[in-house]
Amino acid sequence: MDLYQELILEHSKRPLHAGLREPFEAQVHHVNPTCGDEVTLRVHVEGSGSDAVVKDISYDALGCSISTASTSVLAEEVIGHTIAEAMTTHEAMRAMLTSKGADPGDEEVIGDGVAFAGVSKYPARVKCALLGWMAFTDALHQAGHDTDRSTTSTPNSKDES
Repeated sequence: MDLYQELILEHSKRPLHAGLREPFEAQVHHVNPTCGDEVTLRVHVEGSGSDAVVKDISYDALGCSISTASTSVLAEEVIGHTIAEAMTTHEAMRAMLTSKGADPGDEEVIGDGVAFAGVSKYPARVKCALLGWMAFTDALHQAGHDTDRSTTSTPNSKDES
């Protein structure tokens, strides 16, 4: 079996950081309408502005091995990083997954996420692999964080103007 297939299966069977935990600033629920995969994801961020750090991502995933494994990789790759770093990882993962096989991914940026490079050749599966990642950015927005990599705002700073 291909190493990358083994990584996906391992993350699917033993998803890292699974289960909903507190504290959290936002919780979102996303569904992939094409296959019915679902994820409920919570994000906990400490700090503000460019110093804001993703302290925890917790989730309940219900779906295929690709969506569960991709959410597991998401949690593993962004917990402990600033929002700007997390968004760099998110963008590299999204670029690889939507490349139709042209982008093999950079292991230095997305870690185990490179295991999903083959998924990019199957458009129906790309949505499965992106489900947790899209939920993550939605949760950051819900928590009041700007996901523009060049700037990050203080939570709820939009309300202060």
